[in-house]
Amino acid sequence: MDRAHQLTEFLKSRRARLGPDAVGPGGFGGRRRVPGLRREELALLAGVSVDYYTRLEQGRARNVSPAVLDAVADALGLDADERGHLHNLAKPGRAQPHPGRPQHVGAELRQALDALVTVPAYLIGRRLDVLAWNDLARTLVADFPALPPGERNMARLVFLDPAARDLYPDWEAKARDTVSNLRLDAGRHPDDPQLTGLVSELSLGSADFRRLWDDHTVSGKTRGRKRFVHPGVGELALDYVAMRAPDDPDMTLMIYSAPAGSAAADALRALAGITPGSHGRRTAAVRAG
Repeated sequence: MDRAHQLTEFLKSRRARLGPDAVGPGGFGGRRRVPGLRREELALLAGVSVDYYTRLEQGRARNVSPAVLDAVADALGLDADERGHLHNLAKPGRAQPHPGRPQHVGAELRQALDALVTVPAYLIGRRLDVLAWNDLARTLVADFPALPPGERNMARLVFLDPAARDLYPDWEAKARDTVSNLRLDAGRHPDDPQLTGLVSELSLGSADFRRLWDDHTVSGKTRGRKRFVHPGVGELALDYVAMRAPDDPDMTLMIYSAPAGSAAADALRALAGITPGSHGRRTAAVRAG
């Protein structure tokens, strides 16, 4: 996955979403053939020369400083995740963990997952691979042990398994979040051949993935609420938190919970009484993918 091409497309997409009034009332005038700001207008906002911004957007700028990148990020109105993504794409010399090195789930993390008996929890690694899970996550999300290790991946489940649209009633929002997370991973590890292969597989298998991937939206997992529908207990609205593993920045623990006394909390208790994997969905469909 070419880093310079990613940088070009990302900057163009962020520039295109800014209207000519980005500098305030009156903005930039003139007739426009395409939406968004022109390169020279963005350069003016960022306080850099048009030639330098053009070289940056084309992936030809060398030794670009963090200050310049922050000025461009400010001009584009980037949030924290987008800003980090820009720095990753524009500074190829920044050290990143080797993308081909297998990720190891330590005994302490597995023990912690097993101890979470009242809430679904699972561990996400690079490329959104599912590395470990507890029984409630297996019951609610997918029968992970029944899948081949190479197919335990949230992006594959969301885009290649039709049952995901039943599991996530807000499927479009879940799909957009999934692609945004995968885009961040691509910025950190553009030389990961497995990630390149996954993006190719998803692009061939899902028109929705191609559409969302072309948006170049990036965001990380933090906290929020997600709705699920399980055939045994019905709909659950669960709050989630995402926590980075202390010894691996590419590993995230996802924990879903519900307020005490809520209908979702009652549903989670009922879900705990269902044998993991007994519902049988999200298994064969992905393998057939």
